[in-house]
Amino acid sequence: MASRRSPHPDAAPFLSQADETEEEAAAKGGSRVGGGQPEGGVQAVTGISYPRSVMIVAVLCYINLLNYMDRFTVAGILPDIESFFRIGDSSSGLLQTVFISSYMVLAPIFGYLGDRYHRKRLLCLGIAFWSAVTLGSSFIPQERFWLLLVTRGLVGVGEASYSTIAPTIIADLFVSDQRSRMLAFFYFAVPVGSGLGYIVGSKVKDLAEDWHWALRVTPVLGVVAVVLLVVVLREPPRGAVERLSDSSLRYTSWAADLRALSRNRSFVLSSLGFTAVAFVTGSLALWAPAFLYRSCLATGQSRPCPDGDTCSSQESLIFGLITCVTGFLGVGAGVEISQRLRRSNPRADPLVCAAGLLGSAPFLFLALVCAQGSSLATYVFIFIGETLLSLNWAIVADILLYVVVPTRRSTAESFQIVMSHLLGDAGSPYLIGVISDRIQRGRPPSYLLEFRSLQYALMLSAFAGVLGGGFFLATALFIQGDRKRAELSAQGLLQEEAEPEERIVVPKRGRSTKVPVSSVLI
Repeated sequence: MASRRSPHPDAAPFLSQADETEEEAAAKGGSRVGGGQPEGGVQAVTGISYPRSVMIVAVLCYINLLNYMDRFTVAGILPDIESFFRIGDSSSGLLQTVFISSYMVLAPIFGYLGDRYHRKRLLCLGIAFWSAVTLGSSFIPQERFWLLLVTRGLVGVGEASYSTIAPTIIADLFVSDQRSRMLAFFYFAVPVGSGLGYIVGSKVKDLAEDWHWALRVTPVLGVVAVVLLVVVLREPPRGAVERLSDSSLRYTSWAADLRALSRNRSFVLSSLGFTAVAFVTGSLALWAPAFLYRSCLATGQSRPCPDGDTCSSQESLIFGLITCVTGFLGVGAGVEISQRLRRSNPRADPLVCAAGLLGSAPFLFLALVCAQGSSLATYVFIFIGETLLSLNWAIVADILLYVVVPTRRSTAESFQIVMSHLLGDAGSPYLIGVISDRIQRGRPPSYLLEFRSLQYALMLSAFAGVLGGGFFLATALFIQGDRKRAELSAQGLLQEEAEPEERIVVPKRGRSTKVPVSSVLI
């Protein structure tokens, strides 16, 4: 049994070269990638060819794109929904909060299932359910706003099944730099899909002259996704590409998994950092188009929506385009920068994430401050801020996959989702809406007041970004040791502390006493 004291302490200087960089590890390990299987042996281990593996990632990326398109289509048509149902900012914020809350609660369930059962079937069932519920939400009558909230909550069932499982399939198909690049490709879909949600929502609404049709696009594409999963996806064996021995991976109880994850400092701290990312992106995703629209009303550049009619504005389209472009630039740049820096500093991943968050905060703050004075400056600052914010999407996923052993990855994904949404984007849209409504309370209504109240409320996001940067800096202190321990455990070279053996009650000398099960002969 391994000593409780870690054989791989984090003793390296914080910002300088540590004990062993990737170049030194590669020199010691020869052709082995990340300490696991040789590069040429990955296909033999998984039984899946490289072209087929790339096709699987492409299908998963397509579904991730749909996932975020659906999530942010609502934000792209939010002024129309507010006008149709005659609701205020607090109720509007609930649309995202209800969805994220459902998604967050169900994620641990699918994480548990994803670590133990057939992942392909779980994906197919989840996406089919999500598509059906989304389609149903487009037929809700005006007096049933509560039913729209219910359907948005049910959409979380399908998305929880997908988000906890898909990254672990990629992790079981690739290792090392190839895994990082495939994760980058997969997470391109987050900002790009978000941007497409705004674009598709606003353009379909304009073409159909009815915002309901915007909610009917992703369900059709979801049916295509299920067909592609059935035809293309072959499930790889869990953790096989990272094992050196022929022994199977050791599964532990769910409670033991949770205890191990809670002691994994890199996982906990990076998840807290990602929570700040979720807080910022969640508040911007729902409120940025509405904020830009209100700034145009306050300055007289746009006219208000006729009550109950479709709003004609370009803010959702422009914000969607910015989100798409910054997603491509940010995710790609983040992975490329971290891979280059890893050669000299193995703590590069959390440091790049920290730099992205700390750098985005002042630009997002300036975008809010300049909104009334200059629309061009506002869009420029949003562009820079979102690019820096997008640096961390793929990197955070990669950190989780290499500091957590394969048998706990879906569970880790699910609890990262719970943490980031519980403290992040589950509450941030609603919180921003509540603050905005409180600022307006008791004052004469005006377009300028509506703009100012939302402007002040959104400033909270910039401060959340600074806090998240601090969590990623703390992650850098522990990342090297946690990664080494996960690698050795996956390779069967390091045994974890055994779980306490179950004890049963037996009679002994006239009294009952508890003894280990293994000591009782049956």
